[in-house]
Amino acid sequence: MHIHYFQHVPFEGLGCIADWITKENHQLSHTRWYETTDTSQLANADWLIVMGGPMGVYEQDQHPWIQTEIALIREAIQQNKKVLGICLGSQLVAAALGANVYPHTQIELGWFPLDVTFQDRAATLEHILPQHFSTFHFHGDTFDVPAGATRFAASAACSNQAYIYGDRVIGLQFHMELTPAALQGMVAFGANIIATGGPFIQNEEKINQHLNLLTQNNATMFRLLDFMAAL
Repeated sequence: MHIHYFQHVPFEGLGCIADWITKENHQLSHTRWYETTDTSQLANADWLIVMGGPMGVYEQDQHPWIQTEIALIREAIQQNKKVLGICLGSQLVAAALGANVYPHTQIELGWFPLDVTFQDRAATLEHILPQHFSTFHFHGDTFDVPAGATRFAASAACSNQAYIYGDRVIGLQFHMELTPAALQGMVAFGANIIATGGPFIQNEEKINQHLNLLTQNNATMFRLLDFMAAL
């Protein structure tokens, strides 16, 4: 299988997803929007993975490639490719499906629990995701659930954390893919935000107390990737 991914900043790469791709011997290509706008290899891809980043979907004046990226995601969905969006990626996929993306009332940064519901389209995920688990969050924006999609995860800070659209499109607002190095990169970038504090912003010490959760989250991500690969 050929997987193409979109990356928006150097410190938000594939994380453990790269390990899974190597293990499964899939072909991999990428577009790193901070380096290039070349998306030629996407045409032959079976699966598009859209990673995170600190920019907002609505900041197209600062990042003019966002409009192009949304159009490419929409085209990938129309071509029935598998599509997985993570954090900013989930917001970009939501925008490609016609949903609104906007600043949330809370910044969520740190390890916080999710409640997962297995209804409608999300019933197929019942044996893939835990019903309750803690995962890492770093976002200040949120999205409306796209028309025709099923929301299946919520946290105390943000009710729209994940959705599934059709059989092959999934958006996750949270980060199950993080490795220790990737997590530290995100924490370093978010130092100024962490310093401001807030009801859903953990300090670095608190974040590092839960590094053991990375292994569980990576295992869950691997199950989700196995599930999507089999579609």
